[in-house]
Amino acid sequence: MPDENQIEIAPSFIALFVERGRLLPGATHQFVIGRYDLCEDMACTLVEHAQTMQFDQGLGEAEVLGRCHQGLLAESSVVTVKEAAWVVCRLAELLSWPCPQPENNDGTVLSP
Repeated sequence: MPDENQIEIAPSFIALFVERGRLLPGATHQFVIGRYDLCEDMACTLVEHAQTMQFDQGLGEAEVLGRCHQGLLAESSVVTVKEAAWVVCRLAELLSWPCPQPENNDGTVLSP
Protein backbone atom coordinates (compact mmCIF):
# COMPACT_ATOMS: atom_id res chain seq x y z
CA MET A 1 0.00 0.00 0.00
CA PRO A 2 1.44 3.40 -0.91
CA ASP A 3 2.43 5.67 1.99
CA GLU A 4 -0.12 8.35 1.09
CA ASN A 5 -2.95 5.90 1.79
CA GLN A 6 -1.69 5.48 5.36
CA ILE A 7 -1.60 9.18 6.17
CA GLU A 8 -4.64 10.54 7.98
CA ILE A 9 -4.87 14.23 7.23
CA ALA A 10 -6.57 16.37 9.86
CA PRO A 11 -9.91 17.69 8.57
CA SER A 12 -8.92 21.17 9.73
CA PHE A 13 -5.89 21.02 7.43
CA ILE A 14 -7.96 19.89 4.45
CA ALA A 15 -10.28 22.81 5.18
CA LEU A 16 -7.39 25.18 4.38
CA PHE A 17 -7.76 24.15 0.74
CA VAL A 18 -11.56 24.33 0.51
CA GLU A 19 -12.83 27.65 -0.76
CA ARG A 20 -16.00 29.16 0.69
CA GLY A 21 -19.07 27.64 -0.87
CA ARG A 22 -17.20 24.51 -1.98
CA LEU A 23 -17.22 21.03 -0.49
CA LEU A 24 -13.94 19.69 -1.86
CA PRO A 25 -10.37 21.00 -1.77
CA GLY A 26 -9.22 23.03 -4.75
CA ALA A 27 -5.88 21.16 -4.74
CA THR A 28 -4.94 17.60 -5.58
CA HIS A 29 -4.82 14.99 -2.86
CA GLN A 30 -1.10 14.54 -3.48
CA PHE A 31 -0.47 18.28 -3.04
CA VAL A 32 -2.47 18.41 0.20
CA ILE A 33 -0.58 15.38 1.55
CA GLY A 34 2.74 17.05 0.77
CA ARG A 35 1.73 20.29 2.47
CA TYR A 36 0.33 18.40 5.46
CA ASP A 37 3.58 16.47 5.90
CA LEU A 38 5.53 19.73 5.79
CA CYS A 39 3.27 21.50 8.29
CA GLU A 40 3.01 18.57 10.69
CA ASP A 41 6.80 18.14 10.64
CA MET A 42 7.23 21.86 11.24
CA ALA A 43 4.89 21.80 14.25
CA CYS A 44 6.72 18.80 15.72
CA THR A 45 10.08 20.43 15.11
CA LEU A 46 8.97 23.62 16.88
CA VAL A 47 7.98 21.82 20.10
CA GLU A 48 11.47 21.83 21.60
CA HIS A 49 12.16 25.37 20.38
CA ALA A 50 8.92 26.63 21.95
CA GLN A 51 9.69 24.94 25.27
CA THR A 52 13.18 26.42 25.26
CA MET A 53 11.83 29.91 24.58
CA GLN A 54 9.31 29.56 27.38
CA PHE A 55 11.80 28.44 30.01
CA ASP A 56 14.97 30.30 28.96
CA GLN A 57 13.27 33.62 28.28
CA GLY A 58 10.47 33.31 30.83
CA LEU A 59 7.78 33.87 28.22
CA GLY A 60 4.13 32.94 28.54
CA GLU A 61 2.54 30.39 26.25
CA ALA A 62 0.72 33.00 24.15
CA GLU A 63 3.93 35.01 23.65
CA VAL A 64 5.85 31.90 22.57
CA LEU A 65 3.14 30.93 20.10
CA GLY A 66 2.95 34.51 18.82
CA ARG A 67 6.68 34.58 18.18
CA CYS A 68 6.55 31.22 16.41
CA HIS A 69 3.71 32.52 14.28
CA GLN A 70 5.66 35.65 13.35
CA GLY A 71 8.61 33.48 12.38
CA LEU A 72 6.40 31.35 10.17
CA LEU A 73 5.12 34.50 8.44
CA ALA A 74 8.63 35.68 7.52
CA GLU A 75 9.20 36.47 3.87
CA SER A 76 11.43 33.41 3.43
CA SER A 77 8.85 31.05 4.96
CA VAL A 78 7.83 27.93 3.10
CA VAL A 79 4.27 27.97 4.46
CA THR A 80 1.27 30.09 3.55
CA VAL A 81 -0.49 32.40 6.00
CA LYS A 82 -3.24 29.86 6.59
CA GLU A 83 -0.72 27.04 7.00
CA ALA A 84 1.26 29.14 9.50
CA ALA A 85 -1.86 29.60 11.62
CA TRP A 86 -2.54 25.87 11.47
CA VAL A 87 1.06 25.02 12.42
CA VAL A 88 0.86 27.30 15.47
CA CYS A 89 -2.41 25.74 16.58
CA ARG A 90 -0.99 22.26 16.05
CA LEU A 91 2.09 23.29 18.04
CA ALA A 92 -0.18 24.46 20.86
CA GLU A 93 -1.98 21.14 20.76
CA LEU A 94 1.30 19.19 20.93
CA LEU A 95 2.33 21.28 23.96
CA SER A 96 -1.13 21.01 25.59
CA TRP A 97 -1.45 24.79 25.44
CA PRO A 98 -4.57 26.70 24.37
CA CYS A 99 -4.74 27.41 20.67
CA PRO A 100 -4.46 31.14 19.96
CA GLN A 101 -7.35 32.92 18.31
CA PRO A 102 -6.88 34.30 14.79
CA GLU A 103 -5.91 37.96 14.63
CA ASN A 104 -8.57 38.70 12.03
CA ASN A 105 -11.83 37.14 10.99
CA ASP A 106 -10.79 35.79 7.59
CA GLY A 107 -12.24 32.33 8.14
CA THR A 108 -8.86 30.71 8.72
CA VAL A 109 -9.29 27.36 10.40
CA LEU A 110 -6.82 27.04 13.24
CA SER A 111 -7.69 23.90 15.12
CA PRO A 112 -5.66 20.86 14.07
